[in-house]
Amino acid sequence: MRVIIAGCGRVGATLAMRLVTEGHDVRLIDRRPKARTMLPPGFPGAFHVGNGFSRSVLETAGIVHADAFVAVTSGDNSNIVGARTAKETYRVPVVLARIHDPRRADLCGELGIPTISSVRWTVNRVHQMLLHRHLTPDVSFGNGETLLVRSRLPSYLTGRQVTEFDVDGEIRVVEITRAGRSLLPAHGVLAEPGDLVTFGVAATALGRLGGFLGRELGT
Repeated sequence: MRVIIAGCGRVGATLAMRLVTEGHDVRLIDRRPKARTMLPPGFPGAFHVGNGFSRSVLETAGIVHADAFVAVTSGDNSNIVGARTAKETYRVPVVLARIHDPRRADLCGELGIPTISSVRWTVNRVHQMLLHRHLTPDVSFGNGETLLVRSRLPSYLTGRQVTEFDVDGEIRVVEITRAGRSLLPAHGVLAEPGDLVTFGVAATALGRLGGFLGRELGT
């Protein structure tokens, strides 16, 4: 996969190094020539000096044949313009942008550009750790609005249909690990002792899920 990364700071350089070790073709763009020092000696990817939204720079980096474009510079405006150019002008299949201002992240969402919003992700993560530390997410999506949480089912739920645990738009059982084997829940499947259940849950519903699972303990 050919990946073009605009921004060779800590995030861009770390992502680039991980991708090249996995065998991907990585091209970095940064307006600061000294940003190249963020990369280790002998880095096999390419480094281009310039703005990540400049068409001439993007084309020199190989945007025409890119499979993905990631904008992780320190400037929201640069990331938005670069991402829009990659998506709308060059039709890059996968485009991601790092956005610090959550309001601008919402704008990117309306444009169909997935974003990584540092502020929103951090707030959501701290909130979870403060109030729901017994429900540690295994995976989060978007900026932490949707989570996958695994939990051992309390015994008082044994014998109940697992689809009864769903709450429309908030909580859904997506997987059960039973006796070391994984299965997808179907209508009529009953909870058994020792079931380890994976819930898809809205971050705003973590409290509801925690109360549901903690009922047996009186919490």
